[in-house]
Amino acid sequence: MEEFEEQGNEITDNENIKEIVESTIQHLNNPVLALKPIVKKYLTRVQEVRQDGNKFFFSDGEASVEVRVVSNEIIRVRLAPHSVFLEDFSYAVPVVDQKVSTFRLDDEEDYYAIATNTVTCKIRKEDFHISFTENLSQLVMSEDASPMHWEENADFGGYYVFATKKCFPEENFFGLGDKSGNMNLRGRHFQNWNTDAYSFGWDQDPLYRTIPFYTGVHQKSAYGIFFDNTFRSYFDFGKEDNEKTSFWSDGGELQYYYIHGPHMMDVVKRYQTLTGTHPMPPKWALGYHQCRWSYYPETKVKEIADGFRSRDIPCDAIYFDIDYMDGYRCFTWNKKHFPDPRKMIKELADDGFKTVVMIDPGIKVDDNYWVFKEGKENNYFCRRSDDYFMEGHVWPGRCQFPDFTNPAVREWWGGLYKELVDMGVAGVWNDMNEPAVFGAGTFPNDVRHNYDGHRGSHRKAHNVYGMQMVRSTYDGLKKLMRNKRPFTITRAGYAGMQRYGCVWTGDNVASWEHLKIGNIQCQRMSVSGVPFCGTDIGGFSGEPDGELFTRWIQLGAFSPFMRAHSAGDTAEREPWSFGEPYTAINRKFIELRYRLMPYLYSVFWEHHRYGFPILRPLVMLEQENVSNHFRQDEFAYGDKILVCPILEQGAISRTVYLPKGQWYNIWTHELLDGGNEHLVDAPLETMPIFIKAGSVIPEYPVMQYVGEKNVDEVLLNIFYANYEVNSFFFEDHGDTFAYEQDIYSEKKFTVKGNDRRLLIQQKLEGLYTPNYETYNYNLIGIPFGVKKVIVDGLEIKDYFTDDRNCLRFKSNKNFSVIQIQGDI
Repeated sequence: MEEFEEQGNEITDNENIKEIVESTIQHLNNPVLALKPIVKKYLTRVQEVRQDGNKFFFSDGEASVEVRVVSNEIIRVRLAPHSVFLEDFSYAVPVVDQKVSTFRLDDEEDYYAIATNTVTCKIRKEDFHISFTENLSQLVMSEDASPMHWEENADFGGYYVFATKKCFPEENFFGLGDKSGNMNLRGRHFQNWNTDAYSFGWDQDPLYRTIPFYTGVHQKSAYGIFFDNTFRSYFDFGKEDNEKTSFWSDGGELQYYYIHGPHMMDVVKRYQTLTGTHPMPPKWALGYHQCRWSYYPETKVKEIADGFRSRDIPCDAIYFDIDYMDGYRCFTWNKKHFPDPRKMIKELADDGFKTVVMIDPGIKVDDNYWVFKEGKENNYFCRRSDDYFMEGHVWPGRCQFPDFTNPAVREWWGGLYKELVDMGVAGVWNDMNEPAVFGAGTFPNDVRHNYDGHRGSHRKAHNVYGMQMVRSTYDGLKKLMRNKRPFTITRAGYAGMQRYGCVWTGDNVASWEHLKIGNIQCQRMSVSGVPFCGTDIGGFSGEPDGELFTRWIQLGAFSPFMRAHSAGDTAEREPWSFGEPYTAINRKFIELRYRLMPYLYSVFWEHHRYGFPILRPLVMLEQENVSNHFRQDEFAYGDKILVCPILEQGAISRTVYLPKGQWYNIWTHELLDGGNEHLVDAPLETMPIFIKAGSVIPEYPVMQYVGEKNVDEVLLNIFYANYEVNSFFFEDHGDTFAYEQDIYSEKKFTVKGNDRRLLIQQKLEGLYTPNYETYNYNLIGIPFGVKKVIVDGLEIKDYFTDDRNCLRFKSNKNFSVIQIQGDI
């Protein structure tokens, strides 16, 4: 240990072993660094304190720590090793400060305390340990195990920065975005470095996206940590030492946000107040999408389109992978395969299909190629430290790459979509933007980036490169489409990417294991602030059989983003590719998605406006039940529909856990008690789906694409409950930004029943008026004989009941109160 100069607190024999080993290996492998000792420095005793508004600065005489009160529930911590803070800039957090009602600094004997109405941050004077306590319960939610520390990085002049916290005995961890493997992160180690991970496996790490945000749950309460650092970063959740969790990075600033719960839902919602929510997508984006690498020539595209319409299988979008381009040159068309793309796109649109095209960041080095010529003339491409352009080989061959961290480059790139938009292209898919480079993997570390004026190397910009690419795409499309909502997809990204596009889980494999992985990944992305997520249904590589593909379609029907996609060297996998009975079952579940479109769309609004995640794992529904910390295959879509996918080959039943309350089987209307496990039949033609008692689930007629039919009336499925339940139903134009001016309709329903009466109330908000005038009510599970139906004081005579305890009738959509009266 002679190579280590320890300053501040002593390092115990087993403390931070992994950090020391990794840094030592780097140190010894570099002949220049090997001549220098490694210097690890720890914060020592607090010597000075000062306040500047909602910011508090603490110093040990050399280093400084800023503690900033962001809101009543969010506190930010920053470390400056030599008391010089970096300029306050983040791609993830556009606006730091929120509303803070009260806060104060208390000088106690052993510690300083910064308290809001909700949480207290304590800084121990003796050794600079930082902890966070919930005011109401006095429960310590997060506490340092050792002081924050850093190591000088002579390789590039910055610092490795480290934070180590206590890992409580029954504490479990969730989130961190794009990770494969089990939902619960306890006992595992992760790295964040956006990576092209073709055919990735269980527990493979890193993958495509970096979201350094996790939620910890212990003593039935939850908190979050968001480590806003774009360098290569690491997280250890009690793997190296079961009593410690830590996060660190290869550079940048040690800056993290403590986000208080006490519920996981609160943590995620508050995280989204920092990083933003997904804007409302065009409604067609929630339909079924079909993709392949690649559909060409034009006759093949039309064959696929005809395949859907002739078989009455709904579909809203067909994708064009890289083979639609001229020699893989972005923003061009292969005129041999697509002689008149404008005409083709219009014909597809006339048949209800939206066109989505792929655009990659690699621009072919070709002076006769207009995109390369413009980028070269304006110095828009990335350069290395010796001022040569960064070049690498991807699909077009030798390429250069735009610096999307430069605002001028983003503006230029966004404008390049004009011709595609004028042709009628409705959506853009950004791929290969980790960034991926053949052979090398990605850019060298010495590539320089503008970073919106905060210049840095690729070490700093790598993890945000894809996010800034899709940002330029989204902003460009928004301008070009005027008041129409863009639809964008990105493979790579960083925290906050949800403001610009949706994601899919990348190049997966046609296997039952990947069906399980994808199910967990989408839930994990949702509780990590990225709600609009899906998988390549059926697997990108490999060959699924009919059973696997059909079970994947069933799961995909309840993925926020529903798209089938496959590699060109595999057999075709459209919903009809496996023949009967699979075609009929696939049609049934795709139709179910379209019937539930008003519910799915309402849940998206709930995310956008209120910050709720779309997919909610069982641990989020009942975090106080420790067993749910390890249940990972079931999830709720919104808070009313519980989805229990079939993930085992040959399974015709499965055990499901129903959260507390009562739940209706969507297929049989059987009412089951929650808080228990149940064995449920699940032959191939079904998948266990449950509706929370008291829910109001709006339903549209089946359409072959969103907007195919005018909605003359909406079916309201109302599931009886003997307690009070609230639901809501959102509608608007479906493709404009008018909702930002309150041109929307948000209907809030309250359902409350007893053994003789059911009461349904509706409150209206917003300025949008739907075209239909009528609700068609389907009341399910009424336990009494119906004697009267009264709508806003007027008795309805025209109603009927069936042998499944369902009541049907119609009324005007603008009702206020409905009473269903039974035997007295």
